[in-house]
Formats: sequence, C-alpha cells, structure tokens
Amino acid sequence: MSATVDDLQAIADRVVAQAGAGEQIEAYVSRGGETAIRIYEGELEHFVSAQSEGVGIRVIKNGRTGFAYAGTLDPAAIAEVLADARDNVSFGTPDEFAGLAIPDGVAQIPQKFWDEELAHYPTDKKIALTKELEKLTLGIDDRVRVDEANYDDGWGEVAVATTTGIRESGRGNSCYVSVSTLADDEEETQTGFGFSVGDSPKDFNLRKAAREASERATRLLGAIKPPSKRTTVVLDPYVTSQFISILSSTLNGENAAKGRSFFAERMGDQVADPRFTLVDDPTNPLAYTATDIDGEGLAARRNVLIENGVLKKFVHSSYSARRLGTVSTGNATRGGFAGSPGVGCLAMQLVPGTHTQEELIASIDDGVLIQMVSGLHSGVNPISGDFSTGASGMLISNGTVGAPVREFTIASTLQRMLLDIVAIGGDVDWLPSRAHGMSLVIRDVTMSGT
Repeated sequence: MSATVDDLQAIADRVVAQAGAGEQIEAYVSRGGETAIRIYEGELEHFVSAQSEGVGIRVIKNGRTGFAYAGTLDPAAIAEVLADARDNVSFGTPDEFAGLAIPDGVAQIPQKFWDEELAHYPTDKKIALTKELEKLTLGIDDRVRVDEANYDDGWGEVAVATTTGIRESGRGNSCYVSVSTLADDEEETQTGFGFSVGDSPKDFNLRKAAREASERATRLLGAIKPPSKRTTVVLDPYVTSQFISILSSTLNGENAAKGRSFFAERMGDQVADPRFTLVDDPTNPLAYTATDIDGEGLAARRNVLIENGVLKKFVHSSYSARRLGTVSTGNATRGGFAGSPGVGCLAMQLVPGTHTQEELIASIDDGVLIQMVSGLHSGVNPISGDFSTGASGMLISNGTVGAPVREFTIASTLQRMLLDIVAIGGDVDWLPSRAHGMSLVIRDVTMSGT
C-alpha cells in the first residue's frame, strides 16, 4: 500500500463508530481492478479490464464471531452487512482466542507501492508491448512457436478500521508480462516460459523474457528418461521459488498449533544446513508481494524464520499468536473483502550465496539441473514432509550440462532436503509470486526414471 485513501477510510470509520456495548468491530473496505491481455499470432486474442469494490465486516462478542460482506459500497448495503454480521454472531462457536488485532507499536517501513506511470499507461501500449514480446520470442529460434504472450496488471485500494484502535489505508499497483513457448523437432514438442516484472511497463526486460522462454523449450528437445539413481540436483531459480513456497505452510503458526507441520515442537532445532537462512520480508521493495501492512492492519515486518539452519520463528496473525501465547508477526493474510484474515508468509526470501548457476554446476561431477517440475503441491505433504514430483531438466556430468531428460521423478523428504543443501546461488530472480528464486544445490535426492 501507499498514501491514504480518505473516502474508503471514512467508510470504515463510520462502521466502527456504530459498535455497541461489548462488541469488537472490524471494517475492511477495498476496491481494485485488473487488466489481462493475451496475444496470439500477432492478434489480440483475449482482453479483460475489470473492477470491483466491497466491504467485509467482522463482529466479535462474548467469544463468538460473525462475518458478512457485500460487493458494493452503497450505504444501505453496508448497513445491511453490519446487521448481518451481528446476526451471525449468534451462530458462531465460542472461541476463547477470538478477537481483533491490537496496535503493537511496530512502525511501518515506508515504501513505494503506487506507480503513476503504470496507473496511466495506455491500453494500446500494453497491447503493443505484448505483441513485441511475442515477436522477440519468435525471432530467437525458428524451432520455437509462441503458445501465448500475456500482459497482466492490477491495482488495489484498502482501508481498515477496528474498535481496538487500528486505522490504516493505502493503495498499490503492479504488473508483469509472460510468454509460453513450444519448441518443435520432427514429432517432438517441448514447452517453455519466460516473464518479466516491474513497477511499470518501462521496467520490463522483454528480451530476457523471450530468451528464457526460447531456451527453456529448446534445451529439452531430444530429452529421454534418465536412469534411476540417487544424485545431486540443482534447482533452477523458478523451481527453488516453488520449493520455498511449499515451506510456507510448514512455518505457519496456526498449522504448528494444530500439529499440521513437521516443524511443530522443533523451535530452536537445527532443521537445515547452516548455509540456509530463510526470511519473510514484505518490507523488501524488490519483492513482488511487498507491503507495509498485513491483513489486519498491523505493520508488516522482516521475520527471520530459519537462521543458519536453526528454526527461529513461526509466522502469526493475532489469532494464531493468542493460541500459542505469543505475539503477531504481522503475517495476517487476506484474499479481499469477502474473507476474514488467515495467516501465512507474505514475501519469502532465501539469503543468497555468491556463485552463479554455471559455477555451481562446474563443481558437480554427477547430477541433474531441474528446470521444471509438475504436480509439486500434490506431491508434497507438509505434515509428513514426503516429497515427490515429476521433473524435467539436463544431466550434469563432470561439471558441464549434458543431455536433456524428462518424465522422471525426484523424491526425498523436505526434512532431509533442507539438511542436504550443498550450495545456494547468488542468481536471485524476483518473480510474480510470494517467494523469489535462485539456484539451489541439494545432494542425495532419488531420481526415478527408467
């Protein structure tokens, strides 16, 4: 968020001012919009420009919570939402930990979330740069076709007020482009992708996105199933981002409280290689999901979750913190006005090493570069830590990248993989997701192919 949104704040303030005796009230008011463009064969295939607005109200009384929302900011509708939330209190289950967040004195870290150039960027230019991305991709290798080229942006304005003293508002916008490719060689076809993010379209690196999309597809042409063995894997930055994202649920304080994380009861233990330091830092302006407040209006902050391999902290909302007798880490999450707060990591980042991917590969006698994975979330159990996913990539032999391989699985456990980390790359890639990426080397992983 950035700046203030006075009209939305006024709406939230008016709702909270109607609190009765013994009531806690939270009003969450938002509006926003998005643009989605898809180009195929030089023509506009898909265009969406949509906006929405609404209000969500929580009422808590005697340990019971009622919630209601509406997709409009009409005063009559807002009055009805408040009445419905009050009615729903009677259907709520008593919960000794129910309650709203309380200001904790943590100062917000000023950041730039709103880009005026993006806010006023003409639609015809958005279409033109997406066409340019497709054209650049097609010009790299004549074996490559473009499945689709996309432009996406979004903006949002939010205000929150509570009877406990929280009063915050702000706005933000963001954008990215992506391209999906197909590489053909006789009867074989392989897929690839590339993307670029920025505060505004002027920050896009279209040539880099095009090159990566082409290379990811063409590198896999001629791929075969590799022999089964235990080996060292090098995760490409995009795959590392997915790997880090999986850890989010295991570091969730609510899951830990319910015994749904293999990290439960392990605070202070050595859970990863000493090289591994993982932080959740939405105050880092480079993070795509950077923010200055969480879903309850508390200041976002940098939280060190695993430091030099030692488990230091779980992330908490005010509710999960009360359950475990601790304090919020500013990690309440919210999908919008239609939902009440949850808890989760906001912007996960692994402290990088110093080596390039090429340097990391040069140190490996026998291994595989994992370029893409499939079925990652369905193949990983955050409670047991079991890990198994389909993969494709390139064999590594005597420090050089060799033959492409596909249709194999890599398997281990998350617990073992964290302890088996050999090296962390310095090739940080900021992605349009809640986790950034870099190359990550892990030994003793089972590769199942032929």
